[in-house]
Amino acid sequence: MKYVLLASAVLLAGAGLSGCASVTRGTTETVVIHASPEGAQIATNIGLTCNTSPCSLQVSRKQEFEVTVSKEGYKTQKVHVSTQVAPGGVAGLAGNVIIGGVIGIGVDSVTGATLDHLPNPVLVELIPTNPKNPKTPKGDLSAAKEKIAAKQRAQEEAAMRKTGGV
Repeated sequence: MKYVLLASAVLLAGAGLSGCASVTRGTTETVVIHASPEGAQIATNIGLTCNTSPCSLQVSRKQEFEVTVSKEGYKTQKVHVSTQVAPGGVAGLAGNVIIGGVIGIGVDSVTGATLDHLPNPVLVELIPTNPKNPKTPKGDLSAAKEKIAAKQRAQEEAAMRKTGGV
């Protein structure tokens, strides 16, 4: 009887610890959308909208969707946001091999916890329908692009320091 209880406890612990990517990464991800010029309307085909830029949307990691950015006097633009397996998701999935086994792999696969959205951030620079109209300048996200690039460089440098590469 002791062994049956011990085996049951081990199985329950394994099931509880399974789904490593689900635990460490979560089942949703924040997708950031930058649109220019100001005042552009941002909508998705999954019902999420924003009236300001940048905006942050909380989206299921397994959900692909389309972003539509529009503004009067500009050509409407659409961006498809897809999903792909992320390096952090692979690490979580690998943790299942050690701890969670088949149950954890199944949980991570069903929840999409191993996935990231691409592109993220979404960058949309609207193009005026009449380029000669001074009231509708071309969208410009150069400042946002510089901030994003600086943040990526800082993250890469931090990762290099952490692994002893710098």
